[in-house]
Amino acid sequence: MSRNTLYLLIGALIVVVIGFAIYAFQQETQPQGVEIQINEEGLSVEGN
Repeated sequence: MSRNTLYLLIGALIVVVIGFAIYAFQQETQPQGVEIQINEEGLSVEGN
């Protein structure tokens, strides 16, 4: 295995880990539970 291939694999792994970390952080920061909105269009209920 050449060095360039090794660097490519390590770089791809780092990108995947960073992408997963961003996804996990966004999932953690989303509010959990039920969101109820009342506006001109009526009643809206969304569950997370």
